[in-house]
Amino acid sequence: MSAADTTTAKVPPVRQSPPSGPTAGTPGKPGKKGTSAGSGVPWLLLAPCLLVLLLVLGYPLVRLVTLSFQNFGQAQLWGFEEAQSAGFDNFTKILGDTEFWTVVLRTVVFAAAAVILTMVLGMLIALLLQKVSGWVKLLVNIVLVASWGMPIIVATAIFKWLFDADYGVLNWLIDKLPGVDMIGHNWFASGPQGLAVIVLLVVWGAVPFVVITLSAGLTQVPKELEEAARLDGAGAWGVFRFVTLPILKPIIVMLTTLSVIWDMGVFPQVYVMRNGHPEAEFQILTTYSFDKAFVVNDYGTGSAIALVTVVLLLGVVAVYMRQMLKIGEVE
Repeated sequence: MSAADTTTAKVPPVRQSPPSGPTAGTPGKPGKKGTSAGSGVPWLLLAPCLLVLLLVLGYPLVRLVTLSFQNFGQAQLWGFEEAQSAGFDNFTKILGDTEFWTVVLRTVVFAAAAVILTMVLGMLIALLLQKVSGWVKLLVNIVLVASWGMPIIVATAIFKWLFDADYGVLNWLIDKLPGVDMIGHNWFASGPQGLAVIVLLVVWGAVPFVVITLSAGLTQVPKELEEAARLDGAGAWGVFRFVTLPILKPIIVMLTTLSVIWDMGVFPQVYVMRNGHPEAEFQILTTYSFDKAFVVNDYGTGSAIALVTVVLLLGVVAVYMRQMLKIGEVE
């Protein structure tokens, strides 16, 4: 046998590559069987969570929308009368009421003050934690988590004691200043002062989450970029503005949006601080809706106010999603 014959006999047959494109897969069908099966797995895994959300949030939301278009009072609640359709009367009544718009403005100012204070204090504390030693950072984090985990009712009771007119620690401390008389001062005699105290309570409970989240984000800021900025002549503010802030922007947008949603939905702090009966100058949208529904027994109007609040919060969520999409496009 010649060398040519031997070589030829040992060469394996050439394997044809599988067809690609629309002709792959079963005859007459695109070869996407594996892709289709894989795309359904995430939805299958999300199904239990979506089902729970549908049951927990879906039904109450549908019920809220239904009640907002009905005349529903105590007689309808107990089944003595049938609920009647009111059309848009509930919305016309609240949108034409100057008290409602006053409450909306007060809620927006309240939420804005709480969010700004929360984000500023949270950022300052997070930045300071990067400059301290390990054991100090650990101690501060323990205190933050402890304050964050404190029940709202307990925190509200503590603040009521701190700002009490007769036995409040804050009045006693301020009274020690020369020329200042704060003994017996009632912080809740006027709406602005009382709401300022409640804002401090909300900020005190919200700052730990912001600090912990921003501290985690600050660990992702490259030290090389900060050092390069300092070599280029940037000061502390310049490094923060042009290096740290852009990197933390997605986290800041997320925290700000969540803070707006939480602070516009504040209820127990106001309700408990005013002993279950918030005065007119302490009313925000949540307590105003509660009073209309469960104090006046006008559930239709209360539901309409709650639905308007939901629409306002959806606007905040829409702005958040738009900002996150812009950030994603830049990246």
